[in-house]
Amino acid sequence: MDERQARKVAEAARESDWRRPSFGKELFLGRLRLDLIHPHPRPDDAAREKGESFLRRLRAFCAEKVDSAVIERDAQIPDEVVRGLMEIGAFGMKIDEEYGGLGLSQLYYNRALMLAGSVSPAIGALLSAHQSIGVPQPLKQFGTDEQKRRFLPRCATTAISAFLLTEPDVGSDPARVRTTAVPTEDGSGYVLDGVKLWTTNGVVADLLVVMAKVPRSEGHRGGVTAFVVEGDAEGITVENRNAFMGLRGIENGVTRFHQVRVPAENRIGREGEGLKIALTTLNTGRLSLPAMCTGAGKYATRMAREWARERVQWGKPVGRHEEVAKKLSFMAATTYALEAMLDLTSQLADDDRNDIRIEAAIAKLWSSEMAWLIADELVQVRGGRGYETAASLAARGERGVPAEQLLRDLRINRIFEGSTEVMHLFIAREAVDAHLSVAGDIIDPDADNRAKAKAAVSAGRFYAGWLPTLMVGEGQLPNAFGEFGPLARHLRFVERTSRRLARSTFYAMSRWQGGLERKQGFLARVVDVGAELFAISAVCVRAHHDGAEHPERRRSAHELADVFARQARLRVEGLLHAMWDNTDEVDGLLADRLLDGRYEWLEDGVLDPSTPGPWIASSEPGPSARENVHRPIR
Repeated sequence: MDERQARKVAEAARESDWRRPSFGKELFLGRLRLDLIHPHPRPDDAAREKGESFLRRLRAFCAEKVDSAVIERDAQIPDEVVRGLMEIGAFGMKIDEEYGGLGLSQLYYNRALMLAGSVSPAIGALLSAHQSIGVPQPLKQFGTDEQKRRFLPRCATTAISAFLLTEPDVGSDPARVRTTAVPTEDGSGYVLDGVKLWTTNGVVADLLVVMAKVPRSEGHRGGVTAFVVEGDAEGITVENRNAFMGLRGIENGVTRFHQVRVPAENRIGREGEGLKIALTTLNTGRLSLPAMCTGAGKYATRMAREWARERVQWGKPVGRHEEVAKKLSFMAATTYALEAMLDLTSQLADDDRNDIRIEAAIAKLWSSEMAWLIADELVQVRGGRGYETAASLAARGERGVPAEQLLRDLRINRIFEGSTEVMHLFIAREAVDAHLSVAGDIIDPDADNRAKAKAAVSAGRFYAGWLPTLMVGEGQLPNAFGEFGPLARHLRFVERTSRRLARSTFYAMSRWQGGLERKQGFLARVVDVGAELFAISAVCVRAHHDGAEHPERRRSAHELADVFARQARLRVEGLLHAMWDNTDEVDGLLADRLLDGRYEWLEDGVLDPSTPGPWIASSEPGPSARENVHRPIR
């Protein structure tokens, strides 16, 4: 499958309609629709009471029953901890009460993940993979009533689920999926063959959501299709439990399917809708990662504050020295913004009035990058103790702060559920959707001249009405957004900059037309500017909300929001400048030459300590020759 075919498959899978408003989409079009996020949405009393009640149970369980040091040491969550989480309902947080779950809102589900993940990120990964992308979420959105009755009660109480899409040679290009689901002759089911890689929860899973390609044939439209598969079905072998830099307790494996029969009633949706189901599921599923990033930010800020106040150098605590103070300021202000973005996006998901595909994707992208920076700063503030393991610190009589573990555990979030680079492309595609829609046949290489001329007339009408709106706006009025007090100037900056960003995007579209999709450096900066503008907006709205809900916090909330916005504005200005003054072109040329071998001499003088083997393991279908390490927890 070539690049063009792969893009067509991805384009067909994306949700193309915008039936509800989107704050993020409007922001990229140069419109600050503050009315979509302000006043800050709030949970109703019933959702709040239910959520707070569960958080109390979860907090008590984690404090009394979970030893994060044991999970890190043994690289496994003890079975009794998993069973205990099942008993308090943690595996049914997102499952409706009619199916035996807790029916928590997205807001409280994410707060629960934040709490559990702060004790052990491996537990956070276990719970979120089970509910955010595992069986419960796709069935909730696309399953039949019969499928919900069969599987959701199990998922809420005793069954662990996993999501299987990635393969040894398939990552963010799902059009290349090689696992097949061949319909049986009698039409009663499908036979699965193939290998799946990085199956989070796969080692212990009782139920699997599997993406497999159905061959096109008479009566079968074919395409990548989603199935619910029993984890202990005949022909399934978990061939390896993978080990990683961080998340040492994660149950992640390699799963082989050989002639695995799946009943037709286990298919989710229609044939060929698997990728659409996966992408739609991730619209809210991605919010689990920002939840755990926010928890990490809170913990890191606390450890840095306590340590920087305790450690004295040159006559005063290290936190009073400007270089360290800047780090502490960044950590605290950014953590406030992480929570503001998480809670706002979660509540928008609960309200179900807005399309949050852009907001959720930005939350995942921005939070994973910022949390990693926060953890890195914690290690730096702690100095040599930041590089030392918690076990070693404790062994010599000091507080066992797992700073280096935090850094290792957070690193995967920049890769999980769409790498930073892929998220840039995903968000950019949505951000420029309006331009691509009106350009249509103008940039389609297969369109004839008549179609291009018709598209040009349509585009002219759109831009004639849109471009004038980018010239002036509320951001130029000195009293605009006055209800936000000192923070109003930051919202005026957002409004002005959103119009500037939209003008830059229009200019780029005019300049490169269809070639814009290959200007990944430019598009990444567009997305990063939009992410920072969304973060500033979220933090200003949150500070205003906190001041109203908790008058005693008003001053401190405004201080955090103000400093964050100042820091973010500096990042935005740098990104805007780099849109047109950068090294993207020469970087691409040098990379091409590097790949062609021109600079191999640069690599002389070192040895390769890696073990021999292919870069990508074989994923040819067939029976397994390895021991099955599947370990269901009963």
